[in-house]
Amino acid sequence: MRIPYTGPLPPPNIIPRNANTITGAIAALSRFLTAPPSKSLQGGPGDPNSTVILSGAGISVASGLADYRGTNGTYRQNKTYRPIYYHEFLANHEARKRYWARSFLGWTNLHKARPNSAHYAIKNLGDMGLVRSVVTQNVDSFHSKAHPDIPTLELHGYLRALTCVTCHNDLPREQFQESLSKLNPAWAAFLAEAIESGALDTENPDERRAKGMKTNPDGDVDLPGAPYSTFRYPACPHCLAKPPIAGDGTQTKVEVDEEGAWNPTSTAGILKPSVVMFGESIASRVKETAEQAIDGSGKLLVLGTSLATYSAWRLARRAQERGMPIGILNLGGVRGEEAFFKNLPGGQVGEAGVRVEMGTDKVLPGLVDQLKRTGYTPSHSNGISSTANDHHTNSRVFKDMLS
Repeated sequence: MRIPYTGPLPPPNIIPRNANTITGAIAALSRFLTAPPSKSLQGGPGDPNSTVILSGAGISVASGLADYRGTNGTYRQNKTYRPIYYHEFLANHEARKRYWARSFLGWTNLHKARPNSAHYAIKNLGDMGLVRSVVTQNVDSFHSKAHPDIPTLELHGYLRALTCVTCHNDLPREQFQESLSKLNPAWAAFLAEAIESGALDTENPDERRAKGMKTNPDGDVDLPGAPYSTFRYPACPHCLAKPPIAGDGTQTKVEVDEEGAWNPTSTAGILKPSVVMFGESIASRVKETAEQAIDGSGKLLVLGTSLATYSAWRLARRAQERGMPIGILNLGGVRGEEAFFKNLPGGQVGEAGVRVEMGTDKVLPGLVDQLKRTGYTPSHSNGISSTANDHHTNSRVFKDMLS
């Protein structure tokens, strides 16, 4: 299985041309968000005046997290990086040790990180009635923290919890982290020293490497030469208390050592992060809900993602096929972006399409300020029409997905 688009994508064509400055970019995005619905927009149950946001790792860089394909992204800076595959995680006890050891070191930095100005700008755009919903590839939960009132679908799951692959019960990550500390006191002492030295504080990848660490997205820290085989992880507490019956009708067993670490003689009780791992399929109901988000809006704004993963790119393609105007705000190229802007009407200055190559935290707060200065007044709240009953139903379903 190949990781897609690990090399640089072709540089973008800025649209409109004057969007190569902050002022021009803000003006173009302002017109994009406030323009009347596209006449070519095909029908849907939602509000054609509103916008759905599709975001990626680039929006969280300003919060101190790594991205994948940016200038300092993992695939650019760490050529040997390879995420763990889902089938490896399920089948290999040693692979799980390595995964949880690295995640144990990286969780502290992720846990203390906070949403940045771009996330809160999205909240303001929602308050103005311009943004209806968010679909994010990110697993950091920053969107739901910054704007809990905007329906947000985490397309690839989230790191704030774990899920048992047998009984499918969840476990909070904080509780799991405490268990890892107790089972691995030497690792916990090393983590405390790393925190004290500031090795996990800097956002500069060169500084982190100089201190012996490679930080990757999703709360993963690579410690070259570390004795990963010594790491231990707990069993699912639900399966441990009551081993479930397997799908073939046999009784599973969950065995742990004297301190509670999962024993490889077990046939159940493996906990995994509540994220979609590489090679794992996205649940059908999540795909359907993401499609509802696209079909229920009139415009798509892509933020901080190269759309390299098919799950995200297919949503942008769906928006294009519906005739939705598309705006892209991302540093670096985007997969197949030229197709999203073909046949734009001559003389358009943002209302039919925008392409900006700048940081989201540099542009979105200024966009909000510009809309406030010009006195933009929403005609409805959160892009939801009071007469769109189908839309209200879909919105409730959308929010239920997150609970």
